[in-house]
Amino acid sequence: MNTAKRWLVGLLIIIGLVASGPLLMLASDEIRLGTPWHAADRSTAGLAPAAADTPQAVVQVYAARAFSWRGLFAVHTWVATKPAGAQTYTVHQVTGWNSPALTSRIGMPDRRWVGATPDMLLDLRGPVAEQAIRSIEKVLPQYPFPDYRIWPGPNSNTFTAWLVRRVPELQVELPSTAIGKDYLAGDLISAAPSGTGYQLSLYGAVGLLIAWDEGIEINLFGLVWGINPTHPALKWPGLGTITSDDIYPREQEL
Repeated sequence: MNTAKRWLVGLLIIIGLVASGPLLMLASDEIRLGTPWHAADRSTAGLAPAAADTPQAVVQVYAARAFSWRGLFAVHTWVATKPAGAQTYTVHQVTGWNSPALTSRIGMPDRRWVGATPDMLLDLRGPVAEQAIRSIEKVLPQYPFPDYRIWPGPNSNTFTAWLVRRVPELQVELPSTAIGKDYLAGDLISAAPSGTGYQLSLYGAVGLLIAWDEGIEINLFGLVWGINPTHPALKWPGLGTITSDDIYPREQEL
């Protein structure tokens, strides 16, 4: 095989590795490319307790597939808080249509993200949630990025990862599809979002993460391949984390 053919085969392999996950997502029912944003479902997913019926403090972290074609590759993440005795939740998130990009507004914590049903990544209640809220309110004014950039960041996932790194109570592993979580701006080395390891990242475009919770992640242009030996799982662009239960679902007990 001559050099040109080897390069061509290598290029086709790379394209296959990059495209396989998003193509599988396209075939799933989680992505609806034809739904206009103004017609998308924004109702509650039923994951958060009613604020009026929950006297204790609550902190939750959510992730949902990004809107339109972006959902083939990535999720959008956000944080919701409710102090003890409060009758409403406050949703903290970064979006591309606000200036500054970071907002903290009263809202529905588990609202479907432009049609996509969210997954709850973390649920804190009681005293630990109260301490987390105090920490969150203290560091929010320090968020350094007033603007939004879809790739490689800073974006919504950059914010959530930034916040998780600075609030010890937020012990959460962000999805490998949270593109932008590895954007460190001018820093090259940082603690992993979970706080259980470290990562090397060049502006979120290329990097390596090794941590107990996340396992090993290789970031190439924002797309993450990885493996988690401690909690057996494979990480693939577009698909995210794949466990044995995803391949061989356990039968539900009757």
